[in-house]
Amino acid sequence: MNTNISALITSFLLSILASSCFIFGEPTDIDETLGRTDRQIVMDAEVFAANKDWQKTIDFLEKAEKRFPNSRLAPQIKLNLAYAYKNFYRDEEAITMLNKFILSYPNHPAQDYAYYLKGVVMFKDKGIIKELTMQDISDRDVSQLERSFQALKQMVKLFPDSEYAEDAANRMTYLMNKICERELHVARYYMSRDVYVAALNRAKYVLENYPQSVHQEEALVISVSAYNKLGIYDLENDAKRVLDLNFPESSFSKQKKNKKPDNWWKFWNINIAD
Repeated sequence: MNTNISALITSFLLSILASSCFIFGEPTDIDETLGRTDRQIVMDAEVFAANKDWQKTIDFLEKAEKRFPNSRLAPQIKLNLAYAYKNFYRDEEAITMLNKFILSYPNHPAQDYAYYLKGVVMFKDKGIIKELTMQDISDRDVSQLERSFQALKQMVKLFPDSEYAEDAANRMTYLMNKICERELHVARYYMSRDVYVAALNRAKYVLENYPQSVHQEEALVISVSAYNKLGIYDLENDAKRVLDLNFPESSFSKQKKNKKPDNWWKFWNINIAD
């Protein structure tokens, strides 16, 4: 009898607890930003950022960005939030926030920094030059590098006197040469497999889009070879003239003296994956 009564009481209490959860909902986290001003929230977020607690930084700044859209600190909140996103590897959100800043505050003195940070967020080069096979060659591109290059180029063009312009230009040079390196790596791959039109297109892309690259010489050599293999001898001779004019002491020209006239440019079968 006592056992039955205890069971009934326990069941009754559990039903009350379940009902209270239904009525009041699940417990929620405490909002530490409630009652704080925009400046206080920004200062708190800066402390978290200094300690590299990016999740906490983002939590605070996201609340501030929504709660104070018209605050005088709204531009700073957006830039700080974009920077926190970047450091927490949330790149797309960082770019979205930077674009929002750029569109919302076209005359803000930190516009140069926003463009610069946008290019830096996109600045990646992992896995660009890898051994290639016929199965994966079409999957590897440099679109991310090109996006970064264009963003930094826009920043330098709009703000040539910015304190970030020199670093942006250095990054652009690095990106340009990496893009060309990868394009010519693929061109060499195509040449080694007698896919001459595809190789020529890669070389022409480098010549036409990145004329200041250190890889112009090799792009011209590949063009000479591809035109020869395709039987387009007038363009082959044009490419040879440009090569001799711009690179008279080139390493490829030296190879020319030591090889037969019809195969001096055959360098692409070295270190190419089968």
